[in-house]
Amino acid sequence: EAEQARPRNHLVEEQVRHHAEAADERHHPTGPEPWWNESWYFDFATTDGTLGGYVRIGLYPNKGAAWYWACVVGEGRPLVTVVDHTVAPPAAGALEVRGEGLWADHTVEVPFDHMTLGCEAFALGLDDPAEMYGDPRGERVPFGLDLEWDTDGAAYAYPPGTTRYEVPCRVHGEILVGDESIALGELDAIGQRDHSWGVRDWWTLGWTWTAGWLDDGTRFHGTAVRLGDDPLPYHPGYVQAPGGPLAEVAHTGSRPTLGAHGMPVSDTVEVGD
Repeated sequence: EAEQARPRNHLVEEQVRHHAEAADERHHPTGPEPWWNESWYFDFATTDGTLGGYVRIGLYPNKGAAWYWACVVGEGRPLVTVVDHTVAPPAAGALEVRGEGLWADHTVEVPFDHMTLGCEAFALGLDDPAEMYGDPRGERVPFGLDLEWDTDGAAYAYPPGTTRYEVPCRVHGEILVGDESIALGELDAIGQRDHSWGVRDWWTLGWTWTAGWLDDGTRFHGTAVRLGDDPLPYHPGYVQAPGGPLAEVAHTGSRPTLGAHGMPVSDTVEVGD
């Protein structure tokens, strides 16, 4: 009763505890900063590496906006992507958005266990994905997602003071691109979803995010943040052996070789030892 009566300060709580709770799957109190935002990421890839994609919904309450991104990439196919920074924010506590040629919803069915995602939109098809960094022009393509993320292991909460967590998953469902239907089976697609909230001004620093799966079922993740050429003391990650507990690693790193547009053409990534 005393705990319930005590005024809650979510940031202080995050600094004290180092785990995610069921309530963290929901929306969080908004901070006063202009770039305070809350985002949910949904990544997926087939285990043979031939097809992948991701969805991001970002809420910017102090700007009265939501950002929505979705894409599918693969061998021998163009980039198909939706990028809309003018979506009206969803209703309080919801993650359903509507815009011109766009509907999407994201639902926590069971906290840290099962999440579903639907999208119906018109996407842009591009033979050269780098055009997205300029003035992209391509084919208007009907695009749809009906996917489910089932947790495959344990959720990983970032170190205290950081409001973010990662969830390794298996992904299944259906992708629609034009008149093509692509089925993701429960055993041939892996993914990772994450959720973060706080001040996220992406223009102030450089960072890399990596997550992966090995043939034996091992899951891993690493983040490395840099300000200019100087590394910051922030590089958390985890390794989770098949059937075993998640083990946090103290150091992750990335040494990319950059090509056109400053984008990596190769990378060496370290996650722990």
